[in-house]
Amino acid sequence: MTPSTRQEVLGLYRKVLQIAKNWQSASGQIEETMREKEYIRNEARTLFRKNKNVTDPKLIKQCIEECEARIEIGLHYNIPYPRPIHLPPMGLAHKQGRTLRHQEKLRKISKPIYLKSHDEVS
Repeated sequence: MTPSTRQEVLGLYRKVLQIAKNWQSASGQIEETMREKEYIRNEARTLFRKNKNVTDPKLIKQCIEECEARIEIGLHYNIPYPRPIHLPPMGLAHKQGRTLRHQEKLRKISKPIYLKSHDEVS
């Protein structure tokens, strides 16, 4: 990891922790605000620790983009949790074969960047 990339990652981590510190839930209830603040801190801690040994520059860039996307979405919608997505069901694919593999590939490609690591951690 280059020093500039390291500084960018550390800056994102500090930004997420600052967001958690100043977070207010949409409902305004203290209990819900505390739960959401704790979720933000735990999610950041988990994902940053999971990816601390990543050395591939492309993968590091992808993680940075995912972090930035999740920050923007969380601030815009005022929810700390990843927004759900609605992918089409597997449709008419058979239990095996080329059609099933093709549909699985399309579902994987169509998953938004902000959910790439969410399924791995959850």
